[in-house]
Amino acid sequence: MAGSRVKHSELRQAVRDLQNRGLLHSARWAAEQLYGLEDEVPGAREDEDDATPAAAPATPATPFANDDASDDEMDLGTDEKPAKPPATAPPADDAPEWRGRGGTPEAAGDDFILAKAYFDLGEYRRASHQVTENRSSLGKFLRYYSLYLAGEKRKNEEMLELETLSFDLELILKDDAPANAECRNDPFLHYLLGLVLVERESRDKAKVSLCAACRGYPCNWGAWEALMPLCATVEEAQALPLPDHWMRKWFIAALQLELQDNRKGLQAYASLVMDIPASAIGVVQMAVGHYNMREFDRAQSIFEDVYKADPYRLEGMDTYSNILYVKEATAKLSYLAHCAVLTDKYRPETCCIVGNYYSLKAQHEKAVVYFSRALRLNWKYLSAWTLMGHEYVEMKNPAAAIDAYRHAVDINPRDYRAWYGLGQTYEILTMPYYALYYYQRATRLRPKDPRMWCAMGQCYESDQLQMTVAAIRCYQRAHQNGDQEGIALGKLAKLHHEANNAKAAAHYHRLNLVRLLEEGADQHEDTVKALSYLADYYKNTKDYGKAEACCMRLLDYAGPEKQLAKALLREIHALQEAAAERAEDTSMADV
Repeated sequence: MAGSRVKHSELRQAVRDLQNRGLLHSARWAAEQLYGLEDEVPGAREDEDDATPAAAPATPATPFANDDASDDEMDLGTDEKPAKPPATAPPADDAPEWRGRGGTPEAAGDDFILAKAYFDLGEYRRASHQVTENRSSLGKFLRYYSLYLAGEKRKNEEMLELETLSFDLELILKDDAPANAECRNDPFLHYLLGLVLVERESRDKAKVSLCAACRGYPCNWGAWEALMPLCATVEEAQALPLPDHWMRKWFIAALQLELQDNRKGLQAYASLVMDIPASAIGVVQMAVGHYNMREFDRAQSIFEDVYKADPYRLEGMDTYSNILYVKEATAKLSYLAHCAVLTDKYRPETCCIVGNYYSLKAQHEKAVVYFSRALRLNWKYLSAWTLMGHEYVEMKNPAAAIDAYRHAVDINPRDYRAWYGLGQTYEILTMPYYALYYYQRATRLRPKDPRMWCAMGQCYESDQLQMTVAAIRCYQRAHQNGDQEGIALGKLAKLHHEANNAKAAAHYHRLNLVRLLEEGADQHEDTVKALSYLADYYKNTKDYGKAEACCMRLLDYAGPEKQLAKALLREIHALQEAAAERAEDTSMADV
């Protein structure tokens, strides 16, 4: 298939097209992927249907539409069916306006060039006003995109809603606007409309617009990213009318990580980086996948390789700082924070890294200051809301913690850390029913995370709920999913003991004892508890050999356990002697 192979010419043209429209993040994404491709072989030709003829430099090399997509999907409401593009690029005069006459800054006019200068300086309303009368594709897109960014900037500062933008954008694609008919199939306007519909929570309409944007211009990564939160499952995403293009594979892989299907996501990225060998984007995403799976050593190693290759990179380094925080690597986190401040002091990622550093030093007030600064720079910065909630919990300010976590789940309902944090906060407030609800949300997002099941189990066994059976089920799920901390085994043994199920309690004590001894935790209090319980259990079941072995091991411990072991040994020896006497009497009676 023509669109399944990554091509230099396609990405080069995409960088230019995206830069012309001010879509700088998508342009950077495309540029990083272009840099990650292997060098072109001199004189090599790409497929004829994807090459850009020298006679038509205004026509991009990107395959803008999917041949397999239906005409209705491509037209979005018009009755006229667009013609299939010919194998070779048409002359500029026959191309759609956004691909031809209005597709370059020079063709868009001097007013567009001036507006783009305003746009680059962040003067969005001024830029929009400058191209009010510009009818080129670039001019129209810049006008409405500037309005959109002005609204986002205003919300970032004041968190106010902007309603005018939605009306203007919808007017562009109305069927009763014949003057704008040439722009109805502009994929960039579809992308912009999709963003507005997402803001208005019109999910179905947003999907239609964003799918049209992806079909019309597959190399606009922003359109794929905007589509991600609208897909509840990978199967739902695969059923969408998306182009059969190599970008689709990157979208599915990113969605798998977003949905916490980390194993499949890692496998997908391992395959994708074979196509783009030096892709830092794919490698960083693989590190994120390992981080999500709590494989911190592997994730740290990948991040360090990326950071060594690009010491001024900030994208993804906030996740790297989370890993250093968990591993309590103070020196490395300090160095990372210092370098990030020197690179760009006023970036959300930098503020997050510095906040993590102060949090590790238990300076929680300073950490909150930096997380707040990150949110002033970008109020949708998810990590800052969640981490600030953690800091407020440490500062014993549950009301502020709840507010921070709620902002996080409003931005991204898939953030299991925020749901988990809400559960913990309400548990601290001794409100177990609320805590249970939030823990259930977290377990739905991370069904294989034993921490979620342990937290929910502790909630069920609280004094207010006392739902022992439900708690046991939760701890069993935690154990089945590899509870490395061993909380589940200890809790299962305790709950079964309280329920007078001695056999099950002994089973879990044995498992916990094996785990503790393998970890070298001979002096752990759970080791003493397990040995004491098993010694008594084996004595009661008349398995005196195992009971004696447990008591002998308890003699190595100082304190009351040693005296308990001596008493049990005396009792066991007495029982053994009594059993021997009974056996001897029985044999004499038979004689």
